[in-house]
Amino acid sequence: MVSVYDLKPRFQALLRPITAALAKAGVTANHVTIFAMILSIAYGAAIYVTGAASWTLIGLPFFLFIRMALNAIDGMLAREFGHKSDAGFYLNEISDVVSDAALYLPFVVIAGLSPVLVVLAVMIATLTELAGVLALGVGSARRYDGPFGKSDRAAAYGTLAFIMGFYTFSPLVLNIIFSLFIVLGVVTVINRVKKGLAHA
Repeated sequence: MVSVYDLKPRFQALLRPITAALAKAGVTANHVTIFAMILSIAYGAAIYVTGAASWTLIGLPFFLFIRMALNAIDGMLAREFGHKSDAGFYLNEISDVVSDAALYLPFVVIAGLSPVLVVLAVMIATLTELAGVLALGVGSARRYDGPFGKSDRAAAYGTLAFIMGFYTFSPLVLNIIFSLFIVLGVVTVINRVKKGLAHA
């Protein structure tokens, strides 16, 4: 299935000069990973404490783009500049899940949107990443299959938030959208498990 993740090589090529400059300055992959997680927690907190103010929703896709860039940079620092480590692997995977939860759980404050659906969507998102990592345990590569991996979620949540910053959706529409997020997440889990077993 087509995924935003497929665009990653081109995105990384654009960021490679910045990555090289950071490496030269002594910045490590783990530094970038932790920085991205702290920023995500802070932005999620801003969404929550302001009751999902319009400016926080409009700004979310731009923040998610920055987070995606930081994630690409920490990966390149690890692979191309000798910063790869077992601790970094754990930190990268855990920070991604924490960051997603921090950014998307605050949607519970949006009027008319079922908190249960928001929590379920975030839980399923966590399962997609778990399914991707568990492929390593059966001898496969880490799975990034779609249709609703990390990059795809960022695109979906960012687009939705941006529109909500200018336009108020009915509760029915919002709940249908989050139900769709859940379904896409479940399909992603299934795809990652199937691909992981097939390539074991």
